[in-house]
Amino acid sequence: MTESVAQAQPGARAYLGTYTSWEGGGTGIGLASYDRATGRLRATGVVAGVPNPSFVIREGRRLYAVNEQQDGAVTALSIGPDGVPQVINTQSTGGADPCHLALHRGFVLSANYSSGSVSVHPVRPDGGLGERADLVRHEGSGPDPERQEGPHAHQVLPDPTGEFVLAVDLGTDSVFSYRLGDDGRLSPVDEAKLQPGAGPRHLAFHPGGRHAYIADELDSTIVVASYDRGVLKPGQVLSTLPANAPTTPRNYPAEVLVSPDGRFVYLSNRGHDSVAVFAVEHGGARLRLVEATPVGGRYPRHITLDSTGGLLFAANQNSNAVTTFAVDRESGRLRLSSTFTTPIPVCVAL
Repeated sequence: MTESVAQAQPGARAYLGTYTSWEGGGTGIGLASYDRATGRLRATGVVAGVPNPSFVIREGRRLYAVNEQQDGAVTALSIGPDGVPQVINTQSTGGADPCHLALHRGFVLSANYSSGSVSVHPVRPDGGLGERADLVRHEGSGPDPERQEGPHAHQVLPDPTGEFVLAVDLGTDSVFSYRLGDDGRLSPVDEAKLQPGAGPRHLAFHPGGRHAYIADELDSTIVVASYDRGVLKPGQVLSTLPANAPTTPRNYPAEVLVSPDGRFVYLSNRGHDSVAVFAVEHGGARLRLVEATPVGGRYPRHITLDSTGGLLFAANQNSNAVTTFAVDRESGRLRLSSTFTTPIPVCVAL
């Protein structure tokens, strides 16, 4: 039976994704509080029994988590006044291994990695999820026989206007764009192709809305793309690593995000175990690598900024630690400020 085990705690809240089916993993969604000035985290409990909540998002008093497993699902939770979530319900995504989700216009959209599909669920008035409204399956493959034998949807997100939805597919080297109807149906708009074998994983928009930055997992690059009404056009391609970086172990970029003021882009490097800091130039159309800061852990999967842009949290999957950095908002540079131990952290939702 799913239950919450936690104490009411003051301060800002953090919700931690993990793998419950892995040896040494968590038992559900981890709960923590953090100091808004220093970012220091403190464990406050766990929502036990939520399977493989590898990606979690918070929207007000609601929490939504993927259940990354063969019979994929998404779980909706309601956050109580004490900050402790309670499960409302769970719905099947109709796909395998959902790894990312987004809340948009009254629907939760989920990216099913192994089956290369995107599912849509309406949100009920109580925050729970209704029956699936749509399931779209991508088609295609890429040149990497181990990772690109078929489509692998890795992220789904709305564009800054809210008019279009984008799905990043690692297996097809593509970003698909859709319109989301009031009935929850997705209508295809465009397919942007990246360089063969790039393995696009995630993207993030510049606040101006005219550019996006795509993290390529398989070739350690970040791509700057222009954007207009559902259409991405890839442009500048940069390495996510410094010129003198070692070639082993192999590096796999993961999360990419943009500072609230649009001046910097951050990307997590798994293998090199760093956070790459890029300066944004020419109104968002160009990037310049500033530094690759050691992350203070191993295999940083997810990174996130607090609402002020002054704190960056990195979930280090292979060292059981979330590291917190103070962000210099003038230079964009990062300074490690604290380390928090927790089982196999792969996502931090604030």
